[in-house]
Amino acid sequence: MPSSARRCPLLLWTLVPLFASAPAAAQDIAPAEVLFNRGLADMDAGRYETGCKALAESQRLDPRPGTLFTLAFCESKWGRVATAVTRLNDFLALLERMPPDQRARQAERAAAAREERARLAPRVPELALVLPPNAPAGTVVMRDGQALGEASLGVGLPVDPGEHVVSTRAPGGPPWEQRVAIAQGEKKQLTLEVKEPPAVHEVAPPPPVSGGGGEVSSGRRAAVYVAGGVGVAGVVLGGVMGALTFGKRSVVAEHCGAGIGDSREEACDVTGFDATRSARTTGLVSTIGFGVGLAGLGAAAVLYWTEPKQDGPVVGAARAAPRWIGAGVIAAGPGATVVGARGVW
Repeated sequence: MPSSARRCPLLLWTLVPLFASAPAAAQDIAPAEVLFNRGLADMDAGRYETGCKALAESQRLDPRPGTLFTLAFCESKWGRVATAVTRLNDFLALLERMPPDQRARQAERAAAAREERARLAPRVPELALVLPPNAPAGTVVMRDGQALGEASLGVGLPVDPGEHVVSTRAPGGPPWEQRVAIAQGEKKQLTLEVKEPPAVHEVAPPPPVSGGGGEVSSGRRAAVYVAGGVGVAGVVLGGVMGALTFGKRSVVAEHCGAGIGDSREEACDVTGFDATRSARTTGLVSTIGFGVGLAGLGAAAVLYWTEPKQDGPVVGAARAAPRWIGAGVIAAGPGATVVGARGVW
């Protein structure tokens, strides 16, 4: 690369970088050259933030000792003393890997780098982050978006002066975050906070039913209600269908047999035939309904009467009356028939 493009700060800018740490791809060399020139111009103009970022990108695309050396001095002028010292250390380590003849040509740069590093070292602040003793295992500690390992906690680590963002997060817990400012040469220790995961409230299971006569389990009581409901519905259905069947008798008498002047009882006109067929259907449904209803009520009664009873007398309570249940026709008349269930329980 031409010497005019990769100048170095101060009197060393006129030296030509003779060694590259790794060959760059051809498509990266031209952009790296443009970024280096722009970064150097911004650095000369005092625009260190934009200048250093451009130089850092140039070094990433096309790593060269001259770019790294210039970037270290840019970071120093920007006030990022910890980063500048790291860049200078990287540059000096790179020189150590050069062949002796090339290292000799970089002697002035090496001397300038060591001098600058010695000047900056006392100004590098250190920040130690400490977890509280009750921090849950697996708590993650972040500094400026970077996770810190366990070995990095409680140790004063070099940081650039200014504001830093630190945070913690326990497994399953909410994050905790704080901003901390630190000045050049300051050594600070910060005890972090950790927010615990929200407590999980467990619902206690219902107490078991005692074998000697405790409360009836909810499942058994539900079975009583279901069986009883089916029984009542069956009885009601049987009663309604029975009433309809009874009502068809008068129609059959008027439109069949003697009612139409025929000696045969099974002889009917159209109205009588329809009434006979309808009566057979409603009669069958009534019979089935009463059968299902009585079976349901019987099952409910058995479940209810055989449920476990409380042991011992109940203090202050009267003796319980006998429990019974029955189903049938409650009321009947020329216009309607009422059926249902009644009892004491």
